[in-house]
Amino acid sequence: MFSRMSITKSTGTYSDNIKKLKETLIDADTVVIGAGAGLSTSAGFVYNGERFEKYFFDFAAKYRFADMYSGGFYPYATQEEFWAYWSRYIWVNRYMDAPKPVYEELFRLVKDKDYFVITTNVDHCFQKAGFDKKRLFYTQGDYGLFQCSEPCHSKTYENENMIREMVLSQGWVIGENNELVLPNGTSLKMAVPTELLPRCPVCGKPLTMNLRSDDKFVEDEGWHQAAEHYENFLRTRNGKMLFLELGVGYNTPVIIKYPFWQMTAQNPDASYVCINYGEALCPEQIKERSICIDGDIGKVLADLI
Repeated sequence: MFSRMSITKSTGTYSDNIKKLKETLIDADTVVIGAGAGLSTSAGFVYNGERFEKYFFDFAAKYRFADMYSGGFYPYATQEEFWAYWSRYIWVNRYMDAPKPVYEELFRLVKDKDYFVITTNVDHCFQKAGFDKKRLFYTQGDYGLFQCSEPCHSKTYENENMIREMVLSQGWVIGENNELVLPNGTSLKMAVPTELLPRCPVCGKPLTMNLRSDDKFVEDEGWHQAAEHYENFLRTRNGKMLFLELGVGYNTPVIIKYPFWQMTAQNPDASYVCINYGEALCPEQIKERSICIDGDIGKVLADLI
């Protein structure tokens, strides 16, 4: 429906767009939020620099990793070392609080609205910020869930206690707001005890993260319920609808971006908003009912508040 030739960038000044967005948000009967990685990046969940060096300095020194992603794909020689890395990765990106209150500010803006959230993020920030679990659809999984690596059955398992034990076994201490703290003089271990390796309680094979990366991703009962809630929400809402897209790139545009464009085009009472650093775009067909802001999401939300 939307060709490359039909895409347009935002127009108007930043202040004009903020004013228009504020009016659109106030006027909306329903808000559908579509969130991608850019939202968590704005909240401070970055995977290189200071955060990486603080929690993965030993892996960086041994393997010359420059960021968390690189370490996540490395073929470690043992499962004990693999889970030493991944338990830290999951803890700092799932159980620790985001460095900046961007999600909390978003919640302040929509909490009194009839809203629903669809997201490709897997860091659980929406629920920690106060969003209603029944109004969330995590399409790509959750760092806080394990599944069988086979998988031999369609069930997921909460992993907080397992991850906590693996992190503590390396020498870390868990402080305020679940912050990882390294006591003075402590030498970190880069492997977890074999007895802590997560195993499927049904078939005994290794557990793995419930993240969509191939055809083995488990869509459990909770996933299907959330998908049904989202479809019901879209089907039963009338009136002025705002499709608010935050930090969604072009890795998986068919999940959020393209459907938001299509639903806006099909509904004359709908508006489309895209806030994205470097990729604030919309189709010409819905330009008159769109607001595209090329900038930091956190700053935009703060300015709205």
